[in-house]
Amino acid sequence: MSADTITTALFLITAVIAAGVLINAIYPVVFNMAGTFSSATHESDQRLRTDFKIVNYLGNGDAKTGTIWLKNVGSSRISVDEILRSDVFCGAVGKFVRLNYNTGSGDGWYAEIKNSIDQDQNNEYWDPGETLQITFASSSLPTKSDGTNAYFQFILPNGIWRSTEFTMNYS
Repeated sequence: MSADTITTALFLITAVIAAGVLINAIYPVVFNMAGTFSSATHESDQRLRTDFKIVNYLGNGDAKTGTIWLKNVGSSRISVDEILRSDVFCGAVGKFVRLNYNTGSGDGWYAEIKNSIDQDQNNEYWDPGETLQITFASSSLPTKSDGTNAYFQFILPNGIWRSTEFTMNYS
């Protein structure tokens, strides 16, 4: 009788220790997976809520410059930092190049938020409903002899992009 009690106690102790080892091995993995799923869900949510549309464009073929207006039609606001880290591709159709952010002269682009709600408000975000004006210069824009079609693409750091082809104006 006492041998059965000791054996049962040993099995019970072994089961408790095994359960503890199993919990210590599985809990960190489950916790880590939950963090990964949460991060992926947040990123997907941000991508779904981010949207913008090209609303107008103007190209000056003689000066090799252009302006594109983009409207934030999504439900999330986009920071100025994200705009500055965005990619801009521009040039003749099939011969476009990536432009660097540049507020000076020469090839490059710069952006300015046109706040339609309150022109004095400068909150460092491209809010829903606001327009982003991108002005660019590129030696890759088409000349009169190349044709008049130009290509423009704007890509946010999260991978959301829009592109358009437009006609350059020549004097």
